[in-house]
Amino acid sequence: MSDVHIVGAGLSKFGRQDGVTGRQMAVTAIRTALADAGLQWSDVQIAFGGSDSSGLADTLVADLGLTGIPFTNVKNGCATGGSALVSAVNAIRSGAAEVALAVGFDKHPRGAFDPKPEEWGLTEGYGTHGLMVTTQFFAMKITRYMARHGISETTLARVAEKAYRNGSINPNAWRRDPKTLEEVLASPMVNDPLTQFMFCNPGEGGAAILLASESVAARMGGRAVAVRAVSTGTRPFGTFEVFAPSVQGEGEPSSVSTEVARRAFETAGVSPSDIDVAQLQDTESGAEIMHLAECGFCEDGEQEGMLERGETEIGGRLPVNTDGGCLANGEPIGASGLRQVYEIVTQLRGEAGERQVPGDPRLGFTHVYGAPGISACTVLERGRR
Repeated sequence: MSDVHIVGAGLSKFGRQDGVTGRQMAVTAIRTALADAGLQWSDVQIAFGGSDSSGLADTLVADLGLTGIPFTNVKNGCATGGSALVSAVNAIRSGAAEVALAVGFDKHPRGAFDPKPEEWGLTEGYGTHGLMVTTQFFAMKITRYMARHGISETTLARVAEKAYRNGSINPNAWRRDPKTLEEVLASPMVNDPLTQFMFCNPGEGGAAILLASESVAARMGGRAVAVRAVSTGTRPFGTFEVFAPSVQGEGEPSSVSTEVARRAFETAGVSPSDIDVAQLQDTESGAEIMHLAECGFCEDGEQEGMLERGETEIGGRLPVNTDGGCLANGEPIGASGLRQVYEIVTQLRGEAGERQVPGDPRLGFTHVYGAPGISACTVLERGRR
């Protein structure tokens, strides 16, 4: 997919923003991306975007300009942003457009998500018995993983400690107060073994990515980032996911993330060991740990040593969630996947400031995961400078 390039990237602030709507955050992100690319709204030929709870993305044209652009709404859970990106990439690859937009945004109310079982293909009793509580699922999954692979609670806390430290040097992050290992471990228990500071919060924010054909990107200078691969998928038989009513089949259950990440690396013609900087879904601390293995960056159980040695820190062997991830930014569902892409683009351009990964990173990877078992991954490559 080297014939598609990211030429502009923009974010709004993330976190609680009283008096600012989700739509306004989306417009801010789009205008920032346009300015980053040196383009006008009239240059965009097709758009894809969505949110979970803040309205229809196509109506953003009322604020951006009534150019008659084809604008498709996307709603695909935590993979909304990734799915919008896939659609934009495919539009360019097919020749339908030379400049395309992917946008995601959300403004969730305070408190936990409150999904209804019938909307997820489940019976009412699944919710009545408390199984729609996502914090409970993540706690059960990481508890099983810790017991099988020797992961300690200290390692869970290290993930959060890193996230808040990285968030403290990210001007767009919500949580910008670093927290010590001891503070993370001592915060109130939510679902054992996960404490309050090990969880992200439903949040607010907007993110936008502008893509262009190779010919257009070549005319725009040296800041374009190549899209080497984009991959999405839903759960296959035998995986165990959020809201999954049972473990199906025999043997060790897998995750949709494993297959989606494998396809992304295969399409890009690279391996996980080639990646210089990564963004992994960290709905809670345990998710980042498990996704390291599910996406192929280590074997199960190796995370304990990796984190102890600082390998996932900004200056480590595989920097992960350099912007603070969901833990520091919160999770506005529509925006999260594109926030990840924004961060990798910024890192590959060498424009991340205090959180810049050293060594002139060349390849980046993004991964999102959400209920009821959906994932989206990208492999991105630094352009010529």
